[in-house]
Amino acid sequence: MSISEIAAAAQSASNRLAAIETDIKNRALARIGEALRQRSVEIVSANEEDLAVAEKDRLAAPLLKRLKFDREKIDQVVAGIESLIALDDPVGRTIAATELDAGLELHKVSCPIGVIGVVFESRPDALVQISTLCLKSGNAVLLKGGSEAAQTNRILTDVIAEASEEAGLPAGWIQLLQTREDVAAMLALDEYIDLVVPRGSNEFVRYIMNNTNIPVLGHADGICHVYVDGDADLEMAMNVAVDSKCQYVAVCNAAETLLVDSKIAGEFLPRVKTTLESKGVELRGCARTEEIVDVTPAGEADWSTEYLDNILSIKVVDGLDAAIEHVNRYGSGHTDAIVTANKDTAERFMALVDSANVFWNCSTRFSDGFRYGLGAEVGISTNKIHARGPVGLEGLVIYKWKLLGSGQIVADYSGPNPKKFTHRKISE
Repeated sequence: MSISEIAAAAQSASNRLAAIETDIKNRALARIGEALRQRSVEIVSANEEDLAVAEKDRLAAPLLKRLKFDREKIDQVVAGIESLIALDDPVGRTIAATELDAGLELHKVSCPIGVIGVVFESRPDALVQISTLCLKSGNAVLLKGGSEAAQTNRILTDVIAEASEEAGLPAGWIQLLQTREDVAAMLALDEYIDLVVPRGSNEFVRYIMNNTNIPVLGHADGICHVYVDGDADLEMAMNVAVDSKCQYVAVCNAAETLLVDSKIAGEFLPRVKTTLESKGVELRGCARTEEIVDVTPAGEADWSTEYLDNILSIKVVDGLDAAIEHVNRYGSGHTDAIVTANKDTAERFMALVDSANVFWNCSTRFSDGFRYGLGAEVGISTNKIHARGPVGLEGLVIYKWKLLGSGQIVADYSGPNPKKFTHRKISE
């Protein structure tokens, strides 16, 4: 089929999927989890093929780590599916209700977006998370993963499609695109596709935005910061900084820059340097950092680089306002954290830092749909409309207005003696 035919089929499926009952969607999710475990040998074998080719092609280490999809990863995605089943259905909820007049009621009700196109990186687990979130929220999905994961993505899509159709979902609700040319063709299909979610660099997201009339939910670079304030508990700051950088370096919510208040830099930097270097992290520091500890000099580009690797840039700043200014200048609006014992300082940081996720005394790695209880995520949005931060089920629905009448006409509410609207809120 052509991309146009694939998109048309997805639209047709989405129209039916929007009205499918919660029990059927949950049954389909459970069946997908079972099928992933039952066919784990095939899935791991396909992934090993992808890994072998990627290693031969010298794929970067962070991307290789993302590409791996073994039995442990299968168990993790199945656990995510199980948590998704336990969540309330986001479709069909009455968000607000108003009586316009006796016998004339207006209801604002959540509904699926429709057809969502997602272009994502070399993470096969992202394919499972994205597709199952779309299923639960009643959306059809077109998926394009990295070419390095071609075999893994193909078998995962087949497993999900077969299992869900057996459970009663319409055929065509999930489709896998194969090439970059397919993505370019998809971007022209605004009559079929309702939303595009690109996961990648700022340049890639901008390219998508500039080449489509379809609304785009941008998930760009994760240039995340940890700021250690002068009033921080240094042991806590050590733990938060190390976890933010080292818990998993190849993800968008890992810290890339450590900002340290000049008041405690002399005491804190030697301690954190020892711990980070023991974990294999290369440190790049500003001139003031170099005066305190031996690090590689940081250049201007380091402040706006998403390393996705064991590299961390460090800058000494003179207090909170300087830290906020740096974050807002160089950050990507993703996730930024402050470590401090001062509540007022923390609140000022969280109010003034212009990011989707702002944290106090905890790791940036908590910025995640699964950890937020959203049922994983299709991505983390740095947009300021519709959805922001981890985009889970709530970010995959919109709403429609339902007006329930009993023969009313507008003419009765206009003219010299019009009827009056009551506009009374209705409690659900």
